[in-house]
Amino acid sequence: MSEDKLKLGVMVHLHGEPEEAIRKVADLGLPSCQLGWPPNLTIEQGLEVKRIADDYGVEITTLWAALPGIAVWNFIEGPVTIGLVPEDWRALRVQALEQAARCAAEMGVASITTHCGFIPEFPGDPLYQGTVVALKQVMRTCDALGVQFWFETGQETPITLLRTIQDVGSANMGINLDPANLLMYGKANPVDALDTIGPWVRGVHAKDGEYPTDGNALGKEKPLGEGLVNFPVLVPKLKGFGFRGALTIEREISGEKQLEDIQRGIELLTPLL
Repeated sequence: MSEDKLKLGVMVHLHGEPEEAIRKVADLGLPSCQLGWPPNLTIEQGLEVKRIADDYGVEITTLWAALPGIAVWNFIEGPVTIGLVPEDWRALRVQALEQAARCAAEMGVASITTHCGFIPEFPGDPLYQGTVVALKQVMRTCDALGVQFWFETGQETPITLLRTIQDVGSANMGINLDPANLLMYGKANPVDALDTIGPWVRGVHAKDGEYPTDGNALGKEKPLGEGLVNFPVLVPKLKGFGFRGALTIEREISGEKQLEDIQRGIELLTPLL
């Protein structure tokens, strides 16, 4: 693979036997994955997953750290349940992210990723300030271990995300760009969002979707190529900002249709690499 050519991956989750998740990546013929990481798995469990991935020749590009507690993916309950913003869950979730970082370091995985939540746009909001303090604590652990922390885009506007990165102040922070989320949460057109956050993008979820049309519910996720994400424009623009990471296909359904949509996604993205 040439130095300038991007690689493809797929998002997989640990539900049961780790080999099942890793084998799915290999069966698709893909060289990498982002690995959905349940809260508080042990380092020993992480090392076993890494051994399996190495056996299959699959690179784990990030541990996508799920957080303990309730998360409701809508506009009504989401702000009080998702990420590090809700005060009631914050301390426990900081601990979970620190544990994920320790696992990543031992596994030789470069980063951890998660949703930080509906970060307030007003920097004087106590919830904003508390989130920044929590992230500084997470980053003390990440920095000490040499592990990057990637924000999954979605619930916050691009400029709020940029401000948060600047206020936390760690060089080990980056962004896992989910262009569909920017649409589905009504926060930005992903191509235009790169003008604000492009230099910080370290990973990408190749996912498609639409803007919301209901004040309570997110926009719809769609198969790659059927939503509003303009990948033929987005990918070259990412490269222009120096992005050389993986385009990790994510399709948030299950079963045979998920597999069909992922395979179609591979066909659509391969010419853009």
